[in-house]
Amino acid sequence: MAKIFCIANQKGGVGKTTTTVNLAAGLAQIGQRVLVVDLDPQGNATMGSGIDKRKLELTVYDVLLESASIAEARVKADKAGYDVLGANRELAGAEVDLVALERRERRIKTAIAEVTADYDFILIDCPPSLSMLTLNGLCSAHGVIVPMQCEYFALEGLTDLVNTIKQIHANLNPDLEIIGLLRVMFDPRITLQQQVSDQLKAHFGNKVFDTVIPRNVRLAEAPSYGLPGVVFDPSSKGAQAFVEFAKEMVRRIETMR
Repeated sequence: MAKIFCIANQKGGVGKTTTTVNLAAGLAQIGQRVLVVDLDPQGNATMGSGIDKRKLELTVYDVLLESASIAEARVKADKAGYDVLGANRELAGAEVDLVALERRERRIKTAIAEVTADYDFILIDCPPSLSMLTLNGLCSAHGVIVPMQCEYFALEGLTDLVNTIKQIHANLNPDLEIIGLLRVMFDPRITLQQQVSDQLKAHFGNKVFDTVIPRNVRLAEAPSYGLPGVVFDPSSKGAQAFVEFAKEMVRRIETMR
């Protein structure tokens, strides 16, 4: 049975999509069966997995409106080694379309329930806002992985996110918890980053993942080739860190069980 995780942070530009596709590729590399659900209308996780969002016949939008199942809409990201439920600009209209529908915040949860036996991990890439799409992701998930840069404003955003997760835990999804905070784009030479990292560890303890993802040019270049960094340049420091993170995730799941 799949473990379902949202990669979420209300702050934009913190590396949610980079984390999603590289964790998926890292997990696939160590033998896990993975589905990536792209809930962001920009469709970056779709494109970053080597799938042309403009050519998709069925997307997560069709799944939300219940006109297609995940089994019908998913596509294989061959080079990356995992499946993708893709997104494109159509998804931007989902906010309006969902308002009038029943069970609007549980549509993805219902759809995922039909395919959980096919996967070990389902990773949901959320948009950088608390929208109906993010809510669908959070209502479906067992936990949240929070990628964050070690900067002052990131701490501010984290407080909001923790409060949001508490509310959803109380009202909509009692399974939801923060699985861990992942420090990304980390540069140990910057004193402030080191200080914020220490603050995170002091405050959140073992909720901070041991793995740290360094600032890495190869990870940034990879999406323009339609590949996760783990596949694009396996020998780069960023790629190696994500494979290490995938292994840490598998270990952490075993302790959760």
